[in-house]
Amino acid sequence: MSIKRAHIAGGLITGAMMLAGCGGAEPELQAAEPGTPGVINRIAIPGSDFPISMAVQISSDAEILYVSGIVPQVVDTEADPNSREAYGDTKRQTETVLQAMKERMEAAGWSLGDVVMMRVYLVGDEATGGRLDFAGFMEGYSQFFGTPEQPNKPARAVVEVAGLIRPGWRVEIEAQAARIPD
Repeated sequence: MSIKRAHIAGGLITGAMMLAGCGGAEPELQAAEPGTPGVINRIAIPGSDFPISMAVQISSDAEILYVSGIVPQVVDTEADPNSREAYGDTKRQTETVLQAMKERMEAAGWSLGDVVMMRVYLVGDEATGGRLDFAGFMEGYSQFFGTPEQPNKPARAVVEVAGLIRPGWRVEIEAQAARIPD
């Protein structure tokens, strides 16, 4: 087994162990055989319809795209550009960020269905007592992932951060995408 494949396999096993440590039944990874070409295997969370994958296995022949962090677009041009009102609530900000990601990826010949890993940075919102608005985020996110039109679910991390560059921003998302070349 090559070092690269051993590293990927170790990452999948470590991720499964971490999830298992969070409670519930031990997840059963159904990874493809190491070295199998042409594989992007999204491993579902057992017994869950939550719109993320527990892990994603990518074969070494895949093309990879890294998408830099995307921040909210202005939705109210009359509002102060540093205010939350200029960008909307967490749900609206998530929608504009993912729509911008979709447009940028499609312009490069990719799609949101190719996203295999996503990192989400959320800032606490006044509307939720200063805590991140996870429900608002999920309302926006669920319009783009795990839908009948786009059923692919990336692995994902969501963290609360103290702030982003503009005071009104509540959401920033970066992603990695992979696909098997034709």
